[in-house]
This record gives sequence, structure tokens and C-alpha cells, in this order.
Amino acid sequence: MTSRTIEIYTPRRVSHLGQWDIGGLALKVYGLVADTKAVDAALLAQAQAFVRSDVLQRVAAEGQEDGLGFIIIHPGTLGVSISAHWWIQGSVLCQHIYRKLYSATEPMDTATRPVIACVWELALINAEQVAWRKTMMTSEASPAAYMNARADLDAV
Repeated sequence: MTSRTIEIYTPRRVSHLGQWDIGGLALKVYGLVADTKAVDAALLAQAQAFVRSDVLQRVAAEGQEDGLGFIIIHPGTLGVSISAHWWIQGSVLCQHIYRKLYSATEPMDTATRPVIACVWELALINAEQVAWRKTMMTSEASPAAYMNARADLDAV
């Protein structure tokens, strides 16, 4: 093992930033911010552009999508992550990530780098899978109920 500074866990603020319908994909939008960081208009526009330019083609290529998902916009301590998640086949969660360190000129290559999520994002992903089970994996499945189910997290 290499010795390095261990990151100390500090809760991150979670905010509900509304819903987007982009290319027939209904998405809940969450902000997850480190201290001194914010989700501003430029970052929202960047996230929407990421969905349009990268995510929609992956959704189409994967197929069997349920037309529902969520976005986590996470300006963190070292960089920004925008993770798009969508449901397929009634119970499978797909993901595509944009990740860029503040010190870098280009985003990381997430095709070859096996990043799933950071510890803070995992709490939101878990809350979304609970919402999916409760609203979409029942005999009374309701996309509207799923879209209205919000992660009851003020911080993670």
C-alpha cells in the first residue's frame, strides 16, 4: 500500500433540483455539494449537455429502457462528477459518468476507469433504488409516483 492522506468524511448537502425530460427520458435531478461548492447555472447547463450528447445515445444503445432515471450533480472537493442513471428491464440500473478534476484540462476517461460512485453518491443511489422498489416493482407500478418520490436526505 502507498501511504497518502486519507480523506476525512464530511457530510455533503443534498438538494432536489427538479425534474428534466430530455429526449423522452424523465430524470430527477439532485445536487450534492461539498463545503464552499455550489451547483450553479453553468453546471446545470453542463449536466444537460452531457445528457443530450453522451447519455441519450447510451440509453438508446442499451435498449429496453423504462424512460426513468436520475442525475447527481456533484461538485466535490477535488472535482466535479455528473452521474446519469436510468432504469432498464424493470429492475436494472445503468450509469454513465462525467468526471473532471478541477486541476485537469480534460475529463477523466470513464470508459477505461472503473469508477462507480463516491461514498456520498452511493447514499443517493441507494435511496433511488428504494424508491424504485416501492413505486415501480409492485402490481400498482406508477412512473408518476417514482418521479415524485424524493430521497429524504438533507445531507449524506
